[in-house]
Amino acid sequence: MQQQTGHSRTDLALEQAATVGYSTGITVRERGKAFRITEITIASDADGAAIGRGKGRYLTLESADLHRTTPQLREQAEELADELRPFIPAGAVLVAGLGNADITPDAVGPETAGRVLATRHLRQELKDNAPDTDFLRALRPVSVLANGVLGQTGIETAELIAALKQTVAPSCVIAVDALACSDLRRLGTTVQISDAGISPGSGVRNARAELSQRTLGVPVIAVGVPTVVDLHTVVRQAAEQADLDTVPNMMVTPRNIDELLHHAARLLALSLNLALHPQLSYADAEAL
Repeated sequence: MQQQTGHSRTDLALEQAATVGYSTGITVRERGKAFRITEITIASDADGAAIGRGKGRYLTLESADLHRTTPQLREQAEELADELRPFIPAGAVLVAGLGNADITPDAVGPETAGRVLATRHLRQELKDNAPDTDFLRALRPVSVLANGVLGQTGIETAELIAALKQTVAPSCVIAVDALACSDLRRLGTTVQISDAGISPGSGVRNARAELSQRTLGVPVIAVGVPTVVDLHTVVRQAAEQADLDTVPNMMVTPRNIDELLHHAARLLALSLNLALHPQLSYADAEAL
C-alpha cells in the first residue's frame, strides 16, 4: 500500500525517503545502464513507517529519454524487463490497467493494458491445431483487465479482481497506474516498480481500495509512471519563497502529456511482454 506522509504528494518511495531520510531497516542500492536505477528495500512495515511505505522492494528507474522516441528504446525495454522478471512468480498473471482512459494523465494503465499480450485463452483455442502453434500454446497464461474507475463503473478495481481470482487463478497481479511525483524533473522520466501493492489515487488524495497481497491473497506488483505534480510543488521550485496560502493547490500535468503517455505506455507494454514471455524476442514484442 502506498501511503502519504507530511505535505508531500508523491507515490515515489525515493522522493519520500529523500524528504524524510533513511532509517534502520531500509537499504539503498544503485545500478543500471539504460536507466539510473535506485532500489530501496524496506525490511518491515515498522521500518518503513517513517517514509510512509510498507515492507517491500521499490525500484525507481530514471531516464530523460523516457517520454520521447529514443534510439535506446530497445535497451530500456530489455533492462526494464530484466528488472520486472524477478518480481513475477511462475504461473498465470493478471495485468490490471488502472485509471481513466478518458483523462490523458490518468490513462497510463489502460493504454498499457491495451498493448499487453493476452494469452490465457490460447491453449484452449489452439489445442486441436497443428504443431506449428506449439510456440503460442507455450506462452504464459496472461489475462488483461482495464475496467475504468469507480465513478464510471460503480465497482472498485479491488472488488473486480477479487471476483475474478477464482476464474483466472493468477499467481500474481501486475497493477499499472499513473503516479504523482513531487519533483518536476521526474514527470514522464521515471518508472517505479514495487512489490508492496498500491492504493490507486493515493498521490492525489483520492485513494481507492488497496491492491496488495494482504487484500487479494496473491502478490501485487505495482508499476507506474508519474504524470502529475501538485501546483504547490511547482511554486516552491519556481521561487525561493512563496506565499502558498494565496495559491490554490491542484494537480498539474505537462503540456506534452499525450506524447508522454504514448511513449510511456509503449515502453511499459514492451517490457511487460518481454518479462512475461521470455520466449519472445524484442522484435516479436515490438510487432505486437
